[in-house]
Amino acid sequence: MFVMKNIKKAVISNQCVACGTCVSICPFNAINIFKGIRAVVDVELCVGCGKCKSACPGSIIEIQEMEESQ
Repeated sequence: MFVMKNIKKAVISNQCVACGTCVSICPFNAINIFKGIRAVVDVELCVGCGKCKSACPGSIIEIQEMEESQ
């Protein structure tokens, strides 16, 4: 039997300019700069703590609830 569990994850919009603020603040090393263009979130490492959202100077990071099957 599958159980659905709501989890929170950071989502970074395409407006990201790869400043690196979120990368340096993430305590779980869940964010990396992709090809020098934009930040991307490793959803396996992200716990949705929101530190990146608070630190983002462009306010383009959202914390969203997602369903995960277990």
